[in-house]
Formats: sequence, structure tokens, C-alpha cells
Amino acid sequence: MLTDLPNLLTLSRIAAIPVLVALVAVHRPAADLLACLLFIAAGITDYLDGRIARSRRQFSDLGRMLDPIADKLLIGASLMVLAAFHRLPLWSLYPAIVILLREILVSGLREHLAGRRVSLPVTRPAKWKTGFQMGALGVLLAGDSTARLVGLGLLPVGAIGALMLWLAALLTLVTGWDYLVTGLRHVAPTASGRTG
Repeated sequence: MLTDLPNLLTLSRIAAIPVLVALVAVHRPAADLLACLLFIAAGITDYLDGRIARSRRQFSDLGRMLDPIADKLLIGASLMVLAAFHRLPLWSLYPAIVILLREILVSGLREHLAGRRVSLPVTRPAKWKTGFQMGALGVLLAGDSTARLVGLGLLPVGAIGALMLWLAALLTLVTGWDYLVTGLRHVAPTASGRTG
């Protein structure tokens, strides 16, 4: 089960995190480009693992558990390392905080509801949110240094990434609210029963 291709692709996303962090820490144009390419490759595995699992009918509880964890670890680590090295321009630390808080909220809801045997399936807007976050983070990891390296020095890559992160944070708020409302529907009857 762990050696099924979809699960290996998911695990590769987790394995990429320390390499990504090290590349950002180096903070040289070539390292920034490699960090961006590694992040893009990790994002592709996110798409592929689900597609392969569906085509081969290789569904497992392990895969369902690992996939969102790998996404959250990759996104969280990328946001933290960008913040640590002052690579979040235009006040984009604030959308980064919103994104991390939403991920913690949804994880907590999923964990609580799993104990009640209630699943909180990934919605289509949540998939768009993840795609937009991945795009924003890929651009921010590339940064202005990569633009200069590839001859696009006038392109404000950092500002574009920051704008994309703000838009991703808006999607994050919308989808987080949807998940919260859905989760509270399953929690509210018990909560009201306890207080009565």
C-alpha cells in the first residue's frame, strides 16, 4: 500500500520539503530557480497522485490521509521559509498567516469529524484555492532574482507573487468559511445537547 505509485508521489512531496528549504536559505539566483522548479514538480505530483489513483483504482485510507498532509506541509514550509528570509513583499505576510490559520482550522475540523465517522470532502473551490496557492508560492520562490537570471529583470516577479498570494488568501477565507459551516452542522447538535 505504501509502495503504490500514488502514495510514493505523495511521499516525494514531503521529501522535497527539506531540499526546498535549503535552496531558499542559499538565496542565490540559481538556487531560487531550482527551488521554484522543485516546487512546480511537487505541485505536479499533487495532480498526478490523484489522477493515477483514480485510473488504477488504488484508493487507500493511507493515501487519503497523506495527500492533504503533504499539501499542507509543503505550503506551510514554503510560507515559513519565505517569511524567515524576508521574501514576502507588499505586506504578504498577512495573507500567509490567513492561509496557515485556515489550514490548521480545516485539519482540526477533519480530525474531529473523523472521530464521528463524518468525512469533510475536498470541494472544487478548495482545489482552485490549492492551485492558486501553489502558483503564488512558485512565483514567490522564483522571485526577482530568477527573473534577472533568465533575462526578465524588468518583470516584477515578487509583486506578482504577492498579488497572487493575496488572491489565494481570499479564496482561502471563502473555502475555510464553507468548511467551518459544514463542520459546525455536525458538531452543533451535540454541543447544544450538552448545554441543555
